[in-house]
Amino acid sequence: MNLSTERLILSPLTSEAIPEIHRFHCNPLVARYNTIGIPQHISMTEALLAPVIAQQSKEKPDFYGWTLRLKSDHRFIGEAGMSVSNNRFESAEIHYHIEPELWGKGYATEVARELIRFAFEDLKLHRVQAGAATENIGSHRVMEKAGMTREGLRRKILPIRGEWYDNYTYAILEDDPRP
Repeated sequence: MNLSTERLILSPLTSEAIPEIHRFHCNPLVARYNTIGIPQHISMTEALLAPVIAQQSKEKPDFYGWTLRLKSDHRFIGEAGMSVSNNRFESAEIHYHIEPELWGKGYATEVARELIRFAFEDLKLHRVQAGAATENIGSHRVMEKAGMTREGLRRKILPIRGEWYDNYTYAILEDDPRP
């Protein structure tokens, strides 16, 4: 499922994107709050993405994954994903990662808003949530700008570099106002 925003193209993950994603996740700034850590070899990235790529061909995937590219020159600038719950809960959890050199330029907010739009308008879901380490102030701002509300603190839930970190959980409901 291709999605787009004013400045970005969100394309389904394919095996062709693995080298870009591997390079991206090897960046310590990208990996700072990432629970998967820095992949030591491209084979680790391939193994991690294989189930995600397989999901892309299903009629109703449990997980959607996208590469993020600038419309202007098709340059890879990050990745995003959405994990969809079973039908009873009608909810999804989103994530997004942007090249550090582009932080603060509104790309992550643009992606988050498009994922929320997709979840509510195309998938007809009831709730979208996301979370970030309590220290990840930039991601908190993105979620708030996307219309999400901080709902609570999940203590010591994120395994990052051998330590446990607290996480703020944010959510938006289908009938909440959206920016």
